[in-house]
Amino acid sequence: MRIIALSTLKAFWEGKPAYADAAEPVLSWYRRALKASWASPAQVKLDFRSASILKDGRVVFNIAGNKYRVVVWINYPYRVVYVRFIGTHVQYDQIDVQTI
Repeated sequence: MRIIALSTLKAFWEGKPAYADAAEPVLSWYRRALKASWASPAQVKLDFRSASILKDGRVVFNIAGNKYRVVVWINYPYRVVYVRFIGTHVQYDQIDVQTI
């Protein structure tokens, strides 16, 4: 998969010292997703059992034991993953995941 954008993920853990512990778990997710070739939401669930599949190609990944959440939009035909949000579980609860 092609993931857009690693810079968004890095800005999160580099932007605030309290989130520095997100670096390794997020990079682990990134490397695993980069090697994937998802053609459907079912294939995402096979790789990441805790992923939440939403409508319109959106997927929520639990990172670091559900401490952080990454929301992406996946264009399955083109094998592209767009990072739409990264934040803590509390920050995630404050957004509308379908509109970000």
